[in-house]
Amino acid sequence: MFKVFVIGNLASGKSTVVRHLRDLGASTIDLDEVAKDLYRPGSDIVAELAGAFGEAILDAQGALRTSELASRAFASAEQLERLNAIVHPIVRERLRELLETIDDQGSAAEDEAASRLVVVEVSVPSALGDIRAVADEVVAVTAPLEVRRARALRRGMDPRDFDRRCALQPSESELRAQASFVLDNSQDGRCLVRQLDAWLAVLSRAGER
Repeated sequence: MFKVFVIGNLASGKSTVVRHLRDLGASTIDLDEVAKDLYRPGSDIVAELAGAFGEAILDAQGALRTSELASRAFASAEQLERLNAIVHPIVRERLRELLETIDDQGSAAEDEAASRLVVVEVSVPSALGDIRAVADEVVAVTAPLEVRRARALRRGMDPRDFDRRCALQPSESELRAQASFVLDNSQDGRCLVRQLDAWLAVLSRAGER
């Protein structure tokens, strides 16, 4: 199993990279979806979140209203830190379990899938602590703020919501510093995929040595 963690800020193009790798046969894990799967009504994590952010984040059935939670959590750095302190340890443990399951399945396989690529999409690198310690490769997808903002607004995102969230995210230089490879997504998706395929070719050649 070769683990690639894909990091990047809002509207950077992480999902495009992950989709392309999935289309090529990689197993993929979205940490945002991992967190959402933990938000079962009545679970300890939902109860803790309601205690920290108020009962208004729950609907009448006790399910988490993720948009309301996001609105409150991204209101300030302090609120976001409170959210992360609750969610991140649980997400890290669940990720460890998922990776172990994929590794076990690969080890039991009769073909070359035993060493297949596993791609983890990471919106909040700090959730994993020292990301370089748990990944074989860390790929950062970067783009200038104005480019990412335009993309997000084309998708219908409220500009104030975008600005609020971006203010709480790491800088592009901080993301690059964590990465072993950087993809520049300041242009279009085809350019991004060409860079990705070139990196995969280098990776493949290195693995053959």
